[in-house]
Order: sequence, then structure tokens, then C-alpha cells
Amino acid sequence: MISPATTPSGALRRLQRATFAWLASWWRLLQFAGLIGALALAPSSYRRDNRPALARHLVLATTPNLLWFAVLSALISLVLIRIVVVTALSYGLSRYALEMVVRVLVLELIPLTAAGFVALRSTLPDGLAFAQLRAQGALDDLRRHGLDLLRREYFPRVLAGVFAVWMLAAVSCVLALILAYLTLYGFTPWALPGYTRVVGHIFNPAVTLILVLKILFFSFAVALIPLAGAYRAGADSTQTRARPGATPGLAEMVRLFAAILFIEIASLMGNYY
Repeated sequence: MISPATTPSGALRRLQRATFAWLASWWRLLQFAGLIGALALAPSSYRRDNRPALARHLVLATTPNLLWFAVLSALISLVLIRIVVVTALSYGLSRYALEMVVRVLVLELIPLTAAGFVALRSTLPDGLAFAQLRAQGALDDLRRHGLDLLRREYFPRVLAGVFAVWMLAAVSCVLALILAYLTLYGFTPWALPGYTRVVGHIFNPAVTLILVLKILFFSFAVALIPLAGAYRAGADSTQTRARPGATPGLAEMVRLFAAILFIEIASLMGNYY
């Protein structure tokens, strides 16, 4: 006997439901982003009673990650710079070594790894913690007691995630440029004019704008997506809390890395096409 789920009409209905659920999830993400944007532009979000929470989350999301990521990016940068330099020398392309290093490290790898590092260390664990609290009903209890969760809990974490990606990317890009100079030319100031000329030629206005926009969109994706699912599921009374057997945070993780991949592909097309 043929099951209705295996018929073409059943498969079409499943596809239709999955498509509607996917569109609804992205719509809820846009709604959450709009609410956070409104809070970011509201002066009341930075009043005296809100500043301690903002400062605490900014420090917690940035300081530990900055130290570890700086060390990690420095080690990886040294290895990649050495590989590129040796390869360029073996093929007689030493004059292109610096440009290859800057394009591979500063334009592509460091912003991507900074976004992934902040997501894995800060925003995804925060989203998972909120999902667990939501499943236990703790968020509903806090909301019934009059606590503004969006302003007091979600907004500081989103702002901290955005700031952490900016800080990690900026510090690591500067560190990679310094290490590239020292690896190629050593501790001498005489190569600095030629070095700055090559780097300045790479960072023309179009490339600089694409880099800034990529880091900006990376930070928004990393900060918003992991927390959006927990907030909307906890704020919408028409939604069920959690489906049996569902893994908390898994959908947000997939959505986050899909958004990061899309941003990276768009930046590659802008830089090289």
C-alpha cells in the first residue's frame, strides 16, 4: 500500500511546508533585527541604568576572545606568509608575494575566521542558553515579572557580538600586516615606503569598501542570527516552545553559516569579477 507521504502530492506538500517555514524563519529574523536596530538608535538604551549590562557584555565578548584569537591568527599568519613567500620564490614570483599575502590573509581569511570565532565562543552559546531557558519556561517567568528581556538581555549581547567581530578583525588585520612586513623585510625601516605603496595599491576605494561591508555584515549575522530564534520563539505566544527531539540552536547554526557563506561569496565576486 502506498503511503500518502510518498506520493508526489505528499512530497509537494512537505516541500511547501518546508519553504513556508524557511521564509517565516527569515522573516522573524528580520523582525528581530528591526527591533534591535530601533533599540540601537534609541537614546534610552544607553541610559545610566543600562550601561553596566552593556559594558559587562562588551568586555566578556571581546577581551577573552581578543587574546586567544590574536595568538591564533598570528601563528596561522606566520605559517601562511612563510608558505606563500617560499612558493613565490620557487616560481620566481617574489614581487607578487606581498600582494598574495595581503589578499589571502587580510581580505579573506581573517574576517571569516573572526566571525566564526566570535560565533562559536560567544553568540551561539548565548543563543543555546536562551533556548534552554525558553524550554524550561524561565524566560516566560521573567517576562511575566515585567523584565524587558529585549532591552536588558538580548540587546547587550547583540551589541557585544557586533563589537567583538569588529575588534577581532581590526586587530588581527593590523597584526597580519606587521607580521608580513617583518617576514619579508626583517627589522628594517628602509623597505617601509615600498611596502606601504604596495599595500595602498591593494586597498583601493572599492576593495576597502567591500572589506568594511563584509566585516559589517559578518558582525550582524554573527550577533543577530543565534539570538533571533530564541527571542521570537519565546516572545510569540502562538508558537510552541520546542518540538520533541529538536536540537536547540541547530537551525540557527545552519542559518548562520549559510549567511556567512553567502556574504563571503558576494565579497569574492565583488573583489575578483
